[in-house]
Amino acid sequence: MTESLLVLVANAGDGSISTFRLAGGSLERLAVTEGLDGCSTFVVDSGRDLVYAGVKGEPTGIVTLRLDRATGRLSKISRADLAGGGMNYLALTRDGSGLLGASYGGGYGIIAPVTDGVVDAPVSRIEFPNLHSVLPSADGRFAYFVSLGADLVAQYAVGDDFSLKPLEPATVAAPQGSGPRHLVLNEAQDAVYVLTEFSGELLHFARDTADGALELVGAASAFDPSKGLTHSRYGADPRAEHLIWGADLHFGAGGRWLWATERTESTLSAASVSADGSVSAPTTFTVTETQPRGFAISPDGAYLVAAGERSTKVALYAVDEDRLALLQRVETGGGANWVRFV
Repeated sequence: MTESLLVLVANAGDGSISTFRLAGGSLERLAVTEGLDGCSTFVVDSGRDLVYAGVKGEPTGIVTLRLDRATGRLSKISRADLAGGGMNYLALTRDGSGLLGASYGGGYGIIAPVTDGVVDAPVSRIEFPNLHSVLPSADGRFAYFVSLGADLVAQYAVGDDFSLKPLEPATVAAPQGSGPRHLVLNEAQDAVYVLTEFSGELLHFARDTADGALELVGAASAFDPSKGLTHSRYGADPRAEHLIWGADLHFGAGGRWLWATERTESTLSAASVSADGSVSAPTTFTVTETQPRGFAISPDGAYLVAAGERSTKVALYAVDEDRLALLQRVETGGGANWVRFV
């Protein structure tokens, strides 16, 4: 079981990041770092105790912070300005020497070198409407950008100089109008899973580990079918119209369960992943913090921490297969929307 870990939570409404210590099945808030306007994504370089946070303002940017593990405090050490719009997703690659970013509002993605915690000018920039997330392969040779606006995953080889070269084909289609949002790669690196925002589906893409190319091979729903939710669309108000509103996606320990959130009914659920990589629709749904945009699972899979955009608290759960037991709710801040274990 987890002995002691840090948990970071971004509170976009307050422009802050809360630091918690998880020990003995309990969360304790250690510190709140403010002055991070609109922070809604960050990525952690645990080996160097660095946090890269996307912030709004004029201009938008990426702030690098140093984490003090004893106190939980974050201190700013550098900032990289972005002229084209703020980041909605950040990911590190190649042992923290490169940073990938996706901008929803700006419709662009980047990859930039990182030197001693300083984000250098992007080497490559790509453009697709409403890019929502990006992740590299574990070996750093490939990168995958998800475009909600164009219903696709754009796939690239990453050069030694961090240049992005489109694969063949350059993009792989998701179902029309599904609104692909977040993605994960499995441990074997032979599958990519994408959660869609508008249709609430878990899309299963087979991945060629040699050339990096993806192929859509299956899908399963990831929302509660008993609640009468219907397919959403770009520009709709999911709460007002009672529409599907998928958000975040993470593997549990061992890769046998794929956890997802749906925001209209504020649920967490886990789809089972078979040995062949296929996914089955969840059968158990847990109501969590209101409008859960972000959550994270501890490295050993024993705990899950969920945040809600319309809640000022985070919820700590014990995880048992596809079921959750609430252990604690702790104050974090306004507009909480991003969670990561350190």
